[in-house]
Amino acid sequence: MLSWIGLHFSHVWGPLRLLNSFFFLSAVGYGVSAGATWLLLPRLWHLLPKDRGRAFAVNADQSVGKPVSAGLIFVSIFCFAAVLFIPLGAPCVRTLPFVIAAMLVGYFDDRRGGFTEYQLAAMDLVVAIGASLAMSWLTPMVIWLPGWKEPLMLAPWLGLPLSTAVIWLSVNAVNCSDGVDGVSGSLTASAILILGALLYAVIGNETVAGHLSIPVNPEGADWAIMAFLMVGCVSGYLWYNAPPSAVLMGDAGSRPLGLLIGMLVMATGNPLFLLLAGSVIVLNGATGLAKVALARFLRVRVLSNIRFPLHDHCRKELGWTNSQVLVRFMLLHLGVTALLIILVLKVR
Repeated sequence: MLSWIGLHFSHVWGPLRLLNSFFFLSAVGYGVSAGATWLLLPRLWHLLPKDRGRAFAVNADQSVGKPVSAGLIFVSIFCFAAVLFIPLGAPCVRTLPFVIAAMLVGYFDDRRGGFTEYQLAAMDLVVAIGASLAMSWLTPMVIWLPGWKEPLMLAPWLGLPLSTAVIWLSVNAVNCSDGVDGVSGSLTASAILILGALLYAVIGNETVAGHLSIPVNPEGADWAIMAFLMVGCVSGYLWYNAPPSAVLMGDAGSRPLGLLIGMLVMATGNPLFLLLAGSVIVLNGATGLAKVALARFLRVRVLSNIRFPLHDHCRKELGWTNSQVLVRFMLLHLGVTALLIILVLKVR
């Protein structure tokens, strides 16, 4: 909306030309989203359901009674900000209904807690399919991989399942990573920030992408604005979720955050970025999913002596405090992610 104002009224007042700058929209959008979340969250969290604790989770009793489903508030702020700051007609705006759907699935699960694992998995799958369709419109998908110089063109019947699988895995990996004050929010915000920066400065930049032999995404800057808006919202939330937390994001926050990470990964054109930009998220959350799936469906038991999510193992078996989990996971996340992304961008 703001870019439309800049486009049509900058001749009336010159400074309105700034509204056509993706960098300006990203920076101001981040600040507005962070400020709005910081102001509104403590004024509205009394309306949210209260946490009842998680079965078998370490120190679950410490969260009992705290407001949960903060995602209902900050994801709503994100959606309003997206309509305001992302240029009208940008394809990424088509995915907002599915962000809202993921938020509502999580909110109702937080509130009533009556959905089974299979019901949640099915609803996540529907949301992932919808988001994939909104991104692709069933057109061929271009992806690039390290060690393979030429881009690969995937027909819709291949691209849609791949996109759906990446987004579904991202939703569930982030959801499983939630459980320690500040950890899930910090890990996801940093992953979204990294993906947004890549989409703006590398994959959305024709000169840089050409130099690195990467297919350029002309919509990269639009996706970058969306990423920075969410980072702003999560930053405002983390102000109150820092240990000891006053409020919890719940599934209403973790599911749409995972959905956004999955969509940003697919916007880069490289599905491996889910493992690269979200290395510790996948290790912490998705590894547990794989362990359960192998045991339940194939009767194969692996990693029997390790608790998942991994943050529970670190607290229960290694004696780490919540603050130690937060700092050490972030150090690993940033270090591993930076190294892997540099290698992938250079190995073409």
